[in-house]
Amino acid sequence: MPTATKRLMFSSSFVTSLGAFIVICSILTTQEWIRSTVVISDSSSNGSVIITYGLFRGKSIQELNHGIAESDKNFEVLGTLNDSPPKTLHLVVILFLVLSLVASLLSSGFTFYNSISSPYQTFLGPMGVYTWSGLSASCIFVTMVLFVGNTQSNHLSEELAQRLYPLSPAVTHQGTSHSYGYSFWLILLIFLLNIVTVVIIFFYQKARYQWKQEQRKPTEYAPRDGILF
Repeated sequence: MPTATKRLMFSSSFVTSLGAFIVICSILTTQEWIRSTVVISDSSSNGSVIITYGLFRGKSIQELNHGIAESDKNFEVLGTLNDSPPKTLHLVVILFLVLSLVASLLSSGFTFYNSISSPYQTFLGPMGVYTWSGLSASCIFVTMVLFVGNTQSNHLSEELAQRLYPLSPAVTHQGTSHSYGYSFWLILLIFLLNIVTVVIIFFYQKARYQWKQEQRKPTEYAPRDGILF
């Protein structure tokens, strides 16, 4: 059976890794990843298209200073993009987020198992926790970078606006501003929770190693006569 200290440390890391898993589940389903305002202008109207979306669903609003605006639209992100480079990169973003989700789940499973049992020094022990938490943190970081890159460099929001309002061929985009929502910034919390999980286990192993070294000292420094006796 694990000691009280080990149960406490691994239970704490279980809470942080499970927290990362729960936060990933929540941001997968929300639409508050980004809000983009695409300024448009044509021969008969000018204004902007405001698009708020997440990984799967979104909502668009057309606000025109002149002309008749279309009604608000709810849309599916992947279905709207059809076959395009932004869609391909968006799928990669989803893939890395799912990988982070699976890794966080495995990390929470490993930490829980170690809090109630004492596996040998194999992959089931701290090494497994390091691996899965590190993989989750790496994947979530890549998710964040790719999403920003797809939005800024690959013009994801402009592509969505063009697909949502295809009846204005003369429309020209005058500029786009982006505001990242709370779901996007929760990625930093997920990254932090995975790092905290690794740090807790690291300090536990360090304290355990120091305790073992102290246990050896009385024998190492004892007089030879005393040892023979």
